[in-house]
Amino acid sequence: MPIIINLDVMLAKRKMRSNELADKVGITTANLSILKTGKAKAIRFSTLEAICKELDCQPGDIMEYIEEN
Repeated sequence: MPIIINLDVMLAKRKMRSNELADKVGITTANLSILKTGKAKAIRFSTLEAICKELDCQPGDIMEYIEEN
């Protein structure tokens, strides 16, 4: 996949657990896990905004585009 999710990196930097972020953002831990593993097909802007707000980061801090060869 050309879009890499670096959510684990930001969680570690903020010393936050996945279940804590899921509770604060209002999504299930299962859906957060799907997002973290890169298996999600889409993400709502409202969810992305909430994640960025809680982690005090920009979307580019948790998502990265890698060109496929």
